[in-house]
Amino acid sequence: MSEGLIFGPAGIPISTKKPSTIEGIKRVKELGLECMELEFVHSINIKKEVAPEVKKTAKENSVRLTVHAPYYINLNSLSKQTIGMSKSHIINSAKIGFLCGAESVAFHAAYYIKMDSKTVYDRVKKEMQYILNALKEEGIKIWVRPETTGKHSQFGTLEEILSLSQELEWVMPCIDFSHLHARTQKMNSREEFGGILELVEKKLGEKGLQELHCHVSGINYSEKGERNHLLLKDSDFNYKELLQALKEFKCKGFIVCESPNLEGDAMLLKKTYEKI
Repeated sequence: MSEGLIFGPAGIPISTKKPSTIEGIKRVKELGLECMELEFVHSINIKKEVAPEVKKTAKENSVRLTVHAPYYINLNSLSKQTIGMSKSHIINSAKIGFLCGAESVAFHAAYYIKMDSKTVYDRVKKEMQYILNALKEEGIKIWVRPETTGKHSQFGTLEEILSLSQELEWVMPCIDFSHLHARTQKMNSREEFGGILELVEKKLGEKGLQELHCHVSGINYSEKGERNHLLLKDSDFNYKELLQALKEFKCKGFIVCESPNLEGDAMLLKKTYEKI
């Protein structure tokens, strides 16, 4: 990772005149941002043949890439077919991401479906080991990053994601700070953000803070957790104190903005961070 944090949108910037991955990367550079997440949330929309051009464009424009795998993933499904498809989605996202030069692939791992958390953890860990073995066999080197989730029905507390990262090689967390806030209806102050980062360092060592992949946005939530993303200015999410904590802990890595105005809030985060 380069010095400090780098900022960018979750997907092609809205202001891109002819929207495509290639043009989106160029637009990220024009905006003064430094990274972009390839959004495979509905489908893996970059063909293998196009990936080398994506990689070349990103390198030429000094834009670093991450990936978000499809939403339709549940490694704890009661359906073997769904689990099989879920593993395929993650593996294929990682493969195309690797060919594009992306450094990590994030995904929402599973739902509890009324099972106890230990059972779900063990099932998710088993399926993730299968994914890691498949990627290793093909020489695919990319961080596999289960994400902290925003709903109580979803597997993905901070502790669960950190434990997977401790136990499995090539696994690191994708920390969605907005999800953590929505899920707990806390975790929204300098002290609480510091507590998150302290736990990351305790579980994963200095590397945990030096190779972050984070999601940030405004967030709307209820007692059940996340409802939808909002603009930062329309949310109670305390992004300024988050950025203070990240700077105090000398964190490095990706801050990917998932607000509805993608690049607008990504630039707000970057400018705010630079003033601290």
